[in-house]
Amino acid sequence: MKKNLLMLLVLFLACSVVLAGCGNGNNGENAKNTNTANEPKAEEPKTEEPKAEEPAAVEPFTVSLRHIQIGDAQKNRKAILDDVVKKTEEEVPGLKFELDGVEDSVNRFTKLPAEMAAGNPPKIFDLFGGAGDALKFAKAGRLLDLTPIIEELGIKDKFLNLNQFTLDGKVYGLPIGGSSEGFYYNQAMFEKYGLKVPTTWAELETAAETLKKNNITPFASGSKAAWVPNMLVNTLIGRYAGPESIDGFAQGTAKWNSPEVVAAYAKYEEWVKKGYFTKGELGKEYADQMNEFVQGKAGMLFDGSWRSSVFKDEAQAFALTNKTGYFAMPAVDGGKGDQTFINGNYSNGYGFSADLKENELTAVKAFIKNLFNEEMQLRGLLEDGLLPSIQLSDAAMGQATDPIVKQVLDTYKNAKGAFSHFDSTIQSDVYKETEAELQKLIAGKTTAQKVGDAIQKAQDAANAKK
Repeated sequence: MKKNLLMLLVLFLACSVVLAGCGNGNNGENAKNTNTANEPKAEEPKTEEPKAEEPAAVEPFTVSLRHIQIGDAQKNRKAILDDVVKKTEEEVPGLKFELDGVEDSVNRFTKLPAEMAAGNPPKIFDLFGGAGDALKFAKAGRLLDLTPIIEELGIKDKFLNLNQFTLDGKVYGLPIGGSSEGFYYNQAMFEKYGLKVPTTWAELETAAETLKKNNITPFASGSKAAWVPNMLVNTLIGRYAGPESIDGFAQGTAKWNSPEVVAAYAKYEEWVKKGYFTKGELGKEYADQMNEFVQGKAGMLFDGSWRSSVFKDEAQAFALTNKTGYFAMPAVDGGKGDQTFINGNYSNGYGFSADLKENELTAVKAFIKNLFNEEMQLRGLLEDGLLPSIQLSDAAMGQATDPIVKQVLDTYKNAKGAFSHFDSTIQSDVYKETEAELQKLIAGKTTAQKVGDAIQKAQDAANAKK
């Protein structure tokens, strides 16, 4: 029995050893597996993060920009231009504008023609429309064809009038605004002397004569630059010879020495002899006539609507601040054509050189986009009194509360049409002759008839060159 128990014990121990051995074997495998899981994984090859694309290197470049917004009277328009310049520089990488402020007549009659002749105008520049400037330069191939650009920007059909910048269906310049020319008057002075705001020719001449008798200059004048008195002559011709005469000179359908046009010069000559203009006007600058008017030395001033902002600025208008009115030239008794027509222009704007590199063209497009839009046009109207060249909504136009601007807009509403200034319709040589002859007339060295004859001679010569 003991032997059997012993054998059973031996057998039990043997099985235990075997079972223990088997158990240890599994544990080892599990441990092995566990250990493998806990072991740090072999470092996987790193995938490099895609690098942010670096901006392409920008090569700085400059674009020359000629403007005429100099002096206090132009400060509002200059501020708008500065904002456009800043925004455009921010939008176009590498762009820096080089601004060149030049007096209007110097740019128009001296610098720009010389640069055009030499083939090196600024890239962007103030440009006058019409035959003597924009269209002449376009024919010479100096101006950039803007037609595809304004189509691309969606603004081609928004301009009110592009006629003076259009040649053979292509647009070569963009008017920054519109304008009219009429009489500003000193309201307090008119009230003091019991004068009516003239709505007839007789009332206008009564006002002039009354002021003269009270030792006040009827019409402030600075005629050293002849384009200044030419503004008044232009509207006189529109009244005496009819609105169609302005376009008719270059077309050959109107004559400078016709009785009607001579009558316009004769009226100017009569006013000179009556002493209605500033004494010594041929020695006075454009700015001088404004100074004379705001100082109360003159009762009226014939000037453009672009000057209206002066009269709400105390620093420029002094005692006349917000005390100035505006009226259009009354009808002339016996004048030809529709006497409600007013002088209306879309002549002054910007042109662009035909010689542009790719980045300069990008800058030009951005400049046009930022300047010729409803926001900037409305700013021009509200801040500067400049009539818009782009159609604005009635709501936008209704924001104009300046009394003079509203009076100018009323003249447009009451007119059945507008005629442009003849300096945008006649050839440059003819225009120079009008200036020379007018200054001779003011100086008393010629007569109205001789003025007409001399200018017609120049017109015939210019028309013969066509």
